[in-house]
Amino acid sequence: MRIEKLRKVFSGNTMTWGVRFAGVLLLAVLAFGLGAYTARHVGAQQLRASLTPGSSGPSANIAGARASYADIVDRVAPAVVAVRSERRVRAAMQMPFMEDPFFRQFFGDRLPREQSQPQIERGLGSGVIVRSDGTILTNYHVVDGAQQIKVDLPDKRTLDAKVVGTDKPSDLAVLKVKASNLPVLPLGDSDKVRVGDVVLAVGNPLGLEQTVTAGIISAKGRSTGLSDGSSFEDFLQTDAPINQGNSGGALVNTNGELVGINSQILSPSGGNIGIGFAIPSNMAKSVMEQLLKTGKVERGQLGVGIQKVTSDIAASLGLQNVQGVIVNSVLPNSPADRAGLRQGDIITAFNGSRVVDSNELRNRVASTAPGTVVTLTVLRDGREQQLRATLGEFNANTANNESGNNDNGGSSTEGGALGLGVQPVTPELAMQLNLALVSGLAVMSVNPTGAAAEAGIRQGDVIEQINHQAVHTAADVKTALQRSGSRPALLLVNREGQSFYVVVRPDQG
Repeated sequence: MRIEKLRKVFSGNTMTWGVRFAGVLLLAVLAFGLGAYTARHVGAQQLRASLTPGSSGPSANIAGARASYADIVDRVAPAVVAVRSERRVRAAMQMPFMEDPFFRQFFGDRLPREQSQPQIERGLGSGVIVRSDGTILTNYHVVDGAQQIKVDLPDKRTLDAKVVGTDKPSDLAVLKVKASNLPVLPLGDSDKVRVGDVVLAVGNPLGLEQTVTAGIISAKGRSTGLSDGSSFEDFLQTDAPINQGNSGGALVNTNGELVGINSQILSPSGGNIGIGFAIPSNMAKSVMEQLLKTGKVERGQLGVGIQKVTSDIAASLGLQNVQGVIVNSVLPNSPADRAGLRQGDIITAFNGSRVVDSNELRNRVASTAPGTVVTLTVLRDGREQQLRATLGEFNANTANNESGNNDNGGSSTEGGALGLGVQPVTPELAMQLNLALVSGLAVMSVNPTGAAAEAGIRQGDVIEQINHQAVHTAADVKTALQRSGSRPALLLVNREGQSFYVVVRPDQG
């Protein structure tokens, strides 16, 4: 109403300029006074309501807000340390003038072309004291290759640290310093962490010791998708500011419990943009206990390549629901092979629990001890069945066969519908083009505007199957595509030795 009144004054035509100005000034003073009075009295009423037990409505949120996290920081900060590492590397000392013909004329071959000299590479990270005897958790990449490690305690002591054990697949390491009665950060249950929970990140970013930042849990079960098949990722994502030097530091909840070990950030510039990743405390605890007990980490392995079932894959298979993961390869003589798992099977449950995506299943298999008998619920040809497999032990050399990272997604011209030029794979062709020696059709050319290019198929790929039918000739391609009918076609593609499924919607023209 006050704004409407002001508008009317400015738009009136019956008053003189002086009267209008005086009226506007008076109304402005009255509006300001009324607004201040209302804000003061309404704010006081809201504050009183928020402090009244049993109060409800929007004002009740004020009482639940935390004005300070200082008490939590006082408890957790003494258990977060700085980890300083040194590693010696040999760097070539370039002497470009030595290549000058004038110098060579006088010195000949006696003149060295280049020399190398040792250099010290220093790194700074963070760590968390998890046992009062000096046991410290940090990241593998903080201490990788270090010849000397020192730990700076919050009480200003600097102690030498020894590596008890490391685990590159989880990016975790356990250190030990000679000390006793150290402050400890208790481990929380990361499975109970919820998206939206407030968390604090404590560490030493950019050399700034004992820095605390706050944020929330942005997501759970994250995989960056940038690691190879030998890594295991189940990150907590947070927007609590994390920068270089925070690696290995603590991510704590508002109960002062460790729920994550800060590990990575996603940033085009190298600085914080609000996307940080922490290793869940439950994974860190399991790895730490195994490293302390045996010096290594044992993980289960099925021996399959898997990828998430997308809506396109579900449509191509005629599935009513988008669920589970599809098996794109089975390692010969692996636990999966012995259990009867086949390429094209869809795993919908592991030990009775629903399978959401390939990364989740891979982590669940890895967290199960080798030798354990597990039950897989599988969809095959539209029918559900149960398979029992005895897990083997994870082997990094065969890790890519179970990576779960392929969630993508004479020359023949049949390929008109796909937009491809293909040729049968022969030993000679495989050697000539450095292809995987598998049975199928090598992609010799890709129409950049065709359906296959849109699906991500590249020159040098090998098409092994179309709609679960092996293809060796152009006629096989035509027959297999006819089986799709109106549905998109499901292609099994081998790229650099790794098989995965791709859905293509053939051109109908």
